[in-house]
Amino acid sequence: MADDDVATKAPESDAAESNTLPGDTPAQQGASMGEHCVTDRPTSSGIVPTGEMSKIGGVEVYITKPSDYPHSPSKLLLLLTSGTGIRSVNNQLQADQFAGEGFLVVMPDQFGGDPAPNSTTDPNVSPESSSSVIEQVKLKAAETAKSFMIDMWLARQTPEKVLPLLHKVIEGVKDEFADAIANGGGIYAVGYCFGAKYVLLLAGERMDDGPRSQESRDEERSVVKTGPTIKVGALAHGNRSHSRV
Repeated sequence: MADDDVATKAPESDAAESNTLPGDTPAQQGASMGEHCVTDRPTSSGIVPTGEMSKIGGVEVYITKPSDYPHSPSKLLLLLTSGTGIRSVNNQLQADQFAGEGFLVVMPDQFGGDPAPNSTTDPNVSPESSSSVIEQVKLKAAETAKSFMIDMWLARQTPEKVLPLLHKVIEGVKDEFADAIANGGGIYAVGYCFGAKYVLLLAGERMDDGPRSQESRDEERSVVKTGPTIKVGALAHGNRSHSRV
């Protein structure tokens, strides 16, 4: 997409040079996922989202628009989040940033109300604040439990669950925001972490990330056969981004 500099970092990632955060599991490897894909970061005080929650095709979405829309033409952008979901303030602020660049942004709840467990971090609590050995042991146990819960959560987020939700939203925006889709010559998309895989699927690309059920393979093949659903896709993981036309 033309504004690649807008999508250079995942909403939750810090401005760090390394590709992973301390304590990360190998990002999106096997059944696990990097910590920055399932944990929010504290937001700057005084900054609030400007969009609104709504429903399209029966699916909950966060919608944010350019300030001059519909008086000025816009392009429709489908924003697929990391595991933190559409209720994450960071994700909503990222959507607002795209709207500031002239995109009409629709951010769907691709998890069906089931975002990553404990995906919101209390900004007032950090590992450094728990200095005693007992507290550190408790923290480690909590991290292990969270890792297990995330693996269980990932097992529930299958293509046969996620893709139908996205298809409903896409069919809905074709009617509700037909002007923006026509102006852009199609639907643009950005996917962060978890959402990146589904941008590829919608673009007609299959990703072989390990054993999948027959239903999953059938669903993914059906997306490829019907051709690209989106015009341009941008993928971001950590502090890297990639685009695909």
